[in-house]
Amino acid sequence: MGLLVLAAALVACSSPPDVVEGPAEALGTKQQLALGRAAQQLLTTPSSTIPWQPFALPGKRYVAYEPVVVLARPSLRVHADSSVSILRRRFESPLPTPGRLAFSWKVDALPRAADLAAADASDSPVGVVLGFEGDRSRWTPKTHRLSEMTRLLTGEELPFATLMYVWGNKEVPGTVVVNPRTDRIRKLVLDSGTGELGRWRDHVRDVQADYRLAFGEEPGPLRVVALMTDTDNTGSALTAWYGALTLETAVPAR
Repeated sequence: MGLLVLAAALVACSSPPDVVEGPAEALGTKQQLALGRAAQQLLTTPSSTIPWQPFALPGKRYVAYEPVVVLARPSLRVHADSSVSILRRRFESPLPTPGRLAFSWKVDALPRAADLAAADASDSPVGVVLGFEGDRSRWTPKTHRLSEMTRLLTGEELPFATLMYVWGNKEVPGTVVVNPRTDRIRKLVLDSGTGELGRWRDHVRDVQADYRLAFGEEPGPLRVVALMTDTDNTGSALTAWYGALTLETAVPAR
């Protein structure tokens, strides 16, 4: 997935999936309502007046998330096909101290020849993405230019820092992969390879500790959390499921 796709993501039955070329508002009303209800029940975060919303990118194939139940486990399913599917929640007031993050995911295949470190092949079948605020005066001129390009194309600036939890094709779990175009986007590999395909993978993460691991410093406030299934660069088709997600604020030390 390209850098601008990542930036935009942070600022979405056996019948054929609904595919949208353009704004997420083009999704059917019934589908939006069903997805909104499922997201509210499954994806728990600190309060925000902004609900979970699908986000489709101009020029990118968007496949909608569908509420399903798999072996009594409610989940959101997406039939990816050379597509980028984003579902995100923004916080009108950034969370100053994000803490525990718990989530689960399952996939039936991996993107063909994906390489998280390659700009033209960095697809991941599942991802949980966190966008943080920070001091943009620390950015390099290159990052400022990329952020301005993102703003012109999507209406939103690049987050100060982006941490992604991903499933890789070959990377060792625990590996931190720096985006080849900007070091402000870093991926932490939680699952890798084909050994766990078709099985639910449950993860519990300390967001602040993972940010320190990835960036070597303390995180700023959290602005957005997103689900992202991404197969556009490799032209791959696969199915991914996301189970319940819970994001909590850190308990202040006494």
